[in-house]
Amino acid sequence: MSHSDFHDQARAAREAAHVLAGLTRSRKDQALHAMAAALLAAQDEVLDANAADLERAKAAGTAQSMLDRLALDPARLEAMARGLQDLAALADPIGETLRGFSTPDGLQISQVRVPLGVVGIIYEARPNVTADAAGICLKSGNAALLRGSSSALESNRTVVAALRNGLEEVGLDPNTVNLVEGGREVTGEMMTARGLVDVLIPRGGAGLIEAVVTGSTVPVIETGTGNCHLFVDVDADQDMALRIMLNAKTQRPSVCNALETVLVHRKVAETFVPRMVQALTAAGVTVHGDESVTCLEPGVVPAGPGEYDAEYLSLDLAARVVADVDEAVDHIRAHSSGHSETIITGNLVTADRFVSTVDAAAVLVNASSRFVDGGEFGFGAEIGISTQKLHARGPMALAEMTSTKYVVRGQGHVRA
Repeated sequence: MSHSDFHDQARAAREAAHVLAGLTRSRKDQALHAMAAALLAAQDEVLDANAADLERAKAAGTAQSMLDRLALDPARLEAMARGLQDLAALADPIGETLRGFSTPDGLQISQVRVPLGVVGIIYEARPNVTADAAGICLKSGNAALLRGSSSALESNRTVVAALRNGLEEVGLDPNTVNLVEGGREVTGEMMTARGLVDVLIPRGGAGLIEAVVTGSTVPVIETGTGNCHLFVDVDADQDMALRIMLNAKTQRPSVCNALETVLVHRKVAETFVPRMVQALTAAGVTVHGDESVTCLEPGVVPAGPGEYDAEYLSLDLAARVVADVDEAVDHIRAHSSGHSETIITGNLVTADRFVSTVDAAAVLVNASSRFVDGGEFGFGAEIGISTQKLHARGPMALAEMTSTKYVVRGQGHVRA
């Protein structure tokens, strides 16, 4: 795709966004159902394309965690379609009044939700993101420019073709949903297309996110990597801690809300660490630890430099013994990516201290970090988990894909 091709595509998306901003909820919901039906109707083409992507990725030596993110099957495809249908059942955020008031001289002022406009989403692997992002953007009145990775190109082409067919079937502009193709120079075009693209959202590994955040002149909403911690307090129910730990680590280890590090209170380490390592080993997880852990259990691999700082996204887990909740919080402050942090404790005072002092998009007490998800929160499909502090933080669903404007109504008012 050339410079002019991308700009033509972005301009077409702006025209589509202009129309979308004024659509009724019923029209948007009709389109979502049509997109879901078209996606299911194209199942054979989508799965064939995905098989080609997977074969190419395996030949290139792609890591298993990335292959899992790339893979589609009938169940995942059905979940993609169901996600679009579920969005149709959610309330329309556009036009919602966030606050309204009257001034002393009788002006009626209200702040209402409006679309962002043209949203560019740059993401890796995961072709399911293509459908989720397209649906969330449409429901929130935004046109989508979807920049998937080359590893999922064939999958994304067939998914986007199906979604655009669904839009055309109900008389909407197919440029509501666009797949941006081409080399790295096109990503650069997206990142500097001020005036054509209203916001960029990177979704993927740390390298991708850093490249977009540092290289973009278009405003960016940063979705972060998930170096998620779990602290087992002295007052923890250890059976509960084991259940939550195993769920958070093993249910789907390749995702951003999977557990990566366990911190254990020193006073329960002698009893809990051996139980933890044995349970994790039985589940196929390799535990990496410093001397505070390796001295308690022989099956632990010594943790190398940097192992407390990054996502494994695999069946590996870092572990460390800490003196108390304050040392646990200090470790999290030093190593966290600000995604999701968990404490297991029966002590309400300790739980409150952890919640108030840990700086993250989500803090959990006695619950698995796998719940930090737009669908699990009841928001419907999500664009990603924002780990920044401006505009949106945590699961980004419909409301987070909007801005606001003030509507001022008078009766001939003039300012003195």
